[in-house]
Amino acid sequence: MRPLTEEETRVMFEKIAKYIGENLQLLVDRPDGTYCFRLHNDRVYYVSEKILKLAANISGDKLVSLGTCFGKFTKTHKFRLHITALDYLAPYAKYKVWIKPGAEQSFLYGNHVLKSGLGRITENTSQYQGVVVYSMADIPLVGSHSIIKTTRTLCSFKT
Repeated sequence: MRPLTEEETRVMFEKIAKYIGENLQLLVDRPDGTYCFRLHNDRVYYVSEKILKLAANISGDKLVSLGTCFGKFTKTHKFRLHITALDYLAPYAKYKVWIKPGAEQSFLYGNHVLKSGLGRITENTSQYQGVVVYSMADIPLVGSHSIIKTTRTLCSFKT
């Protein structure tokens, strides 16, 4: 387990900033302690510094994981967020989309959300902006995605 390099940190923070923007600092400096990101087997883990010090006694080949897996680097050095990061990204998300109960099942099976399935959307969401998808009961659903149409475009179609 090692700290991320400058390039890895930049790529990962750009991906996370797509969803939470300037709130990235709140993710690292939390009131319950300082957290950091560590790389192990091309996976990035979000771990408390207190736990990190305790895990220093374990050799790298014996260590399976530590903390919460935020994502992984692909062979082409792109960063992919994992579903386990959703609980940490959802409270700080700048742009959110709420889906109606009828469209939740279709979305969870991997289909796109139609305009008729949108319950609410954060104002001033730009095109291709990263959004966190919620159910109408404010429960974050599987993954974080990009929105294809702007808020203004979606509202102009309503009658």
